[in-house]
Amino acid sequence: MNKFMKVAIEEAFKGMRSDEGGPFGAVIVKDGKIIAKGHNEVVKTNDPTAHAEITVIRKATKLLGRFDLSDCEIYSTCEPCPMCFAAIHWAKMKSLYYGANRFDAAKIDFDDQYIYDVINKTATEEQVKIHTIDCEECKEPFVEWAEKVNRVKY
Repeated sequence: MNKFMKVAIEEAFKGMRSDEGGPFGAVIVKDGKIIAKGHNEVVKTNDPTAHAEITVIRKATKLLGRFDLSDCEIYSTCEPCPMCFAAIHWAKMKSLYYGANRFDAAKIDFDDQYIYDVINKTATEEQVKIHTIDCEECKEPFVEWAEKVNRVKY
């Protein structure tokens, strides 16, 4: 058993057994050492984004004092949902290891298929009605950003 995944599994049990959220855990590793570990905290925080991967990314970036985790890798007990998958990419991590897959999660009522369908534009129902408004005014901050000399690229 991989030693980092073992810790992620322990985190999953910890969060689930303390009724903080679903059965998901994750760890972030840098230079062969765990720098952050976390679990799903959706129920604890009433935050729908508090998935294991998100909580551990937040801990790691706070600890390291930077948003770029390109020298880190993440271990997750389950294939990340679309939100977490995107966050892993935004953090620029180069390696993701996961155990259970999204189909395993769907069997216990953690089903992301609808989100995949929305992304792929194959959803037959609309959960969220999308409206585009005030496009020109919303582009004004983009103009200023483009001209900003000291902007931090990420």
